[in-house]
Amino acid sequence: MPVPPPPRRNRPSVWGPATIGCVLLLSAAWLLLVSTRGALHEERDFRAALACTTTQTDSDSNSNSDDCLRTVTARIDRAERDTKHKGASYWLYVTEPGGKKDSAWISGHTPDSPTAWAGTHVKVTLWRGEIRYVDFPAGRLSTHADPRGSYRPRLAAALGIGFFGLAPLWAAYWWARRSMVSPLRAPWQLGLPMTGALTLAATSAVVALVTHGIWTALEYVAVAAGVVLLGCAVAALVLRRRQKADDTIEVTPSVPTSEQCFPGSVFGEGRYSAGGGGYLIAAPGLLLTTPDPTGAFARRPVPATLIPVRVRPPYWTDPNCGDYAAESVVIECRDGEMQVVIVTKKENVGWVLGALGSVTTAP
Repeated sequence: MPVPPPPRRNRPSVWGPATIGCVLLLSAAWLLLVSTRGALHEERDFRAALACTTTQTDSDSNSNSDDCLRTVTARIDRAERDTKHKGASYWLYVTEPGGKKDSAWISGHTPDSPTAWAGTHVKVTLWRGEIRYVDFPAGRLSTHADPRGSYRPRLAAALGIGFFGLAPLWAAYWWARRSMVSPLRAPWQLGLPMTGALTLAATSAVVALVTHGIWTALEYVAVAAGVVLLGCAVAALVLRRRQKADDTIEVTPSVPTSEQCFPGSVFGEGRYSAGGGGYLIAAPGLLLTTPDPTGAFARRPVPATLIPVRVRPPYWTDPNCGDYAAESVVIECRDGEMQVVIVTKKENVGWVLGALGSVTTAP
């Protein structure tokens, strides 16, 4: 049996997330297959590089393409703290033998202040024209050009973005093929897999940064994926058992003793089509709409023929459901044969019911 196309009002909820998810997955694929792979190849070449011979050191002293490790003694001209990044980070400016000027970006704590480095002689090791690490009298510090481990942030970004991209793709699939399962605007069938994808995205990014070796990272990510899938399966069973056929929310009406102004809207057809301006005013025996947060002007009373039926969560079929606040609930009402909904936060529902009268049973 062919699957019907998504309802027209659902199509923006399909194409937007689908586009975002595809872009994220393509970005993750590029990071993994191109950027991370290139960083791994560079690290492999660096680890396999041998120290330059005396002849190579002399002939390649002005070359930027040598594949051997060229170590020379250089004098520090000055060191400047890098204020653009957090932590102990410095720009080191040195003069190599022959007067060649060079610089390196290093991180790490040293026993001496960077301002005391001027005039100090250190050994710098260059590979392919860049300083890869510096040997101080107190120890060695790698520069940010050291390719060892440079694949980690790329791998973390690839895994994090890739798993993150599964969340909008699942949202697109849900609205296209599964939205008829539940009328709720935010059903657990939609939110649970997205939460699992986001959890796995964060976990995989952290794992990639703290582990040594790409295969070790992928093994841990596979274990994390299994744990997340198991957790989602258990949560789905619990949520399915707790799901009720009737989603009515019980709220006790509260007649306001004075006017109360709060965010809320009225949606329906005919005279209810304007939405009311975004704010409601509840008073004893009277409900009004207004665009004014203070409720001082443009007050329009809701018709006395409007009768509340029940309180429930928002449905994706409700008018303007994409504009509802995150904690909103819906008061189903009727005005004769006309269906009307009032949208506001749950803490304000009692005042609305008190202003309109008790909830009745729909015929």
